Amino acid sequence: MLESKIEKKLRLKVKAIGGKAYKFYSPGNNGLPDRIVLYKGQCYFVETKKTKEKLRPLQEAVKRQFLKLGFDIYKVDSVEKVGEFIDEIY
Repeated sequence: MLESKIEKKLRLKVKAIGGKAYKFYSPGNNGLPDRIVLYKGQCYFVETKKTKEKLRPLQEAVKRQFLKLGFDIYKVDSVEKVGEFIDEIY
């Protein structure tokens, strides 16, 4: 499935549970996740990919940096993974 369709499904599902899924832009900082999800006082970072696509090396490096700061980056590459993410935060 295309990344854009997965990202749209994520945005709609987050909205359906009362959260926000903002597009994450940070000029000059490549490798950052696609979306910041805000829900019930928590912040989640989500990288959407087309089905079975892996994180690029720079994205893996950013993920390691985020983990050191206490944040995970969720990789969502299917409609099923969107559901799993929603189940986890809901």
